[in-house]
Amino acid sequence: MRDKIEVLIVEDDKRIATIHQKFLSKIEGFECIGVAHSGEEAFEWIETVKPDLVLLDVYFPDLLGTEVLDYIKANSRETDIIFITAASESVILKKALRGGVVDYLLKPVTFEKFEECMETYRAKRRLLEKNSTLDEHEIKELWNMSKPIQINEITPKGIDVITNGKVFDYLQTYPEGITAEKLGKDLGLSRSTARRYLEYLVSENKVYTDLIYGTVGRPERRYIPEKEYCR
Repeated sequence: MRDKIEVLIVEDDKRIATIHQKFLSKIEGFECIGVAHSGEEAFEWIETVKPDLVLLDVYFPDLLGTEVLDYIKANSRETDIIFITAASESVILKKALRGGVVDYLLKPVTFEKFEECMETYRAKRRLLEKNSTLDEHEIKELWNMSKPIQINEITPKGIDVITNGKVFDYLQTYPEGITAEKLGKDLGLSRSTARRYLEYLVSENKVYTDLIYGTVGRPERRYIPEKEYCR
């Protein structure tokens, strides 16, 4: 048994991939051995290194993460998979369950949720690797570690789950905060749409606001992610 669990991150958004790398580096017993930003890159990494665990997004420019799931099951059967994605469609969830995905995290992901997921996975893996057979208590413990897939709470009208995830993911890269105007320009949203999503995140206690006074004109309303989301 290796000292560390070797992890491949498959995420097309480089900012989010970097965040997940940083999260992983804070948790004992894991090592990120590579990052793939497309499905084709993922195929190459998987074929070459056969990682212990793949942290897999669903949406890529060239294909879907479910296709990467199929490839792993056909070519690297000892590799486990955890989905980290904004996808909440039932067809994706069915594919994940039937494909043996060990956990499913919905974006945006806090460090606490990420850490809990990784530590639960590590405990299950160690239990399975400890002995060739398990006693009744250990089997019950293994199944008790499993938890049902959690789907995002219903969002209000005008708030799309995927767009909300993208807004929050992007906001995490600005610990000093960002204005609705800048976020809208960066993500291709109108100012009013950007503000609507930012205000929703405020209502969810994931973001707070501050007024920044410049030398001229009105003060800027800046949206700042809570510290727990900026690790």
